[in-house]
Parts: sequence; C-alpha cells; structure tokens
Amino acid sequence: MILEIVFAAGCFWGVEKNFEKIPGVVEVTSGYAGGNYDNPDYHQVLANKDDNQVFNSLDLLKKIPWSDEEDEDDENNKKTNKNIINHAEVVKVVYDTKLVSTEFLIKNFWELHDPTQIDGQGNDKGNNYRSAIYWTNDEQKKIALSTKDEYQALLNKKGFGEIVTELKPLDKFWQAEDYHQDYLAKNPNGYCPNHKTGIKFANQG
Repeated sequence: MILEIVFAAGCFWGVEKNFEKIPGVVEVTSGYAGGNYDNPDYHQVLANKDDNQVFNSLDLLKKIPWSDEEDEDDENNKKTNKNIINHAEVVKVVYDTKLVSTEFLIKNFWELHDPTQIDGQGNDKGNNYRSAIYWTNDEQKKIALSTKDEYQALLNKKGFGEIVTELKPLDKFWQAEDYHQDYLAKNPNGYCPNHKTGIKFANQG
C-alpha cells in the first residue's frame, strides 16, 4: 500500500535528505503545512516565524527599493499577522508499506531532531522550524502517539525535557518552490545541521 505522511523537524533541506535515503520511501517533497493561510511561499513563512519580529528575518529584502504603497501594505500585513497561524517547513513522505513500516518512519523522525525544542532546532529559530507530525490516517496517529510516549521515556532517562512536537491530522500540504526540492542533492555543501539528541529506540539500530 502506498501512503503519505508529513513531518516537520527544522529546516526541510536536511529532513528531505534523511528520508530520501530510506528504502521503501517512494518520494519526498519539501513544502509547508500546519498554518491557516493559503498558498504560502518561503518568504511568507519566514516573515511569520515570530509574532514579535514579523519580516525581520527578511533582511535580504531590505536592499530592494520598495514603493510607498508597498510599505503601506507591509504595515497592514503586520497588523493582520496577529491572527495568523504560521506554516512549518515540512516534508511529505510517500512510502510503500510493503517495504518500510509507518513505525520505522515515525521512529526515524523522532531520532533525527530534538523534539523538546520549542519553535526551532538549534540556531534555526522560529515557529516555521517547529517539530510536527501531520498524519493522514488513524493508524499513523496511533503510532505517532505511542512512539512519542516511548521516546519521551528514553529522553527522560537522559535528562531531556518534554516533547513539544505538534501532533495532528494533515489539513493541507503546500509544495515548496522548485529550488527547495532536492536542495542538498543539488548543493552537496549546503546548509545541513545535525540536531539529533543521539537517543535511539532499542529496535531502530
């Protein structure tokens, strides 16, 4: 059976690369999910990463000579952003259950980042870098919740805090821009930090 599930674990470049290496994974696509506005793009998701610093992350855009009308639009956007739930950088993983189990993929997710970090991973700060699982069926939900408890017990033994991962059904997945797809395959020396806790499930190797 071919299924899909969506994960968020920091910058999607490294997460995409991680899941693409797993046998049984058919396709991995970088994108956005978990927010409440349509057609998100990379700049919007960055702009909304911190309610108190909207647009501050877009320093590169400050070099562009905006018109007065555009400046007014930005001010209006800042006011309306108070009601925005931002999207996270995510990857949609399509997989063949005959070759890889849902449990293996979800356990891999827990191990590839630090799920106790709130709104970020390492130096990547902001709600767009939050930890999340967005499932597409009840079996995935069951496994996500049970493995969360299992991983929390392992984290507790090593002195880590509580898991803060967002766990909910997928509403809609929005595919990211083309230049984000297979980014590290195209740019082998690109940004790919390691945020693993080093804690593994007993049967995950």
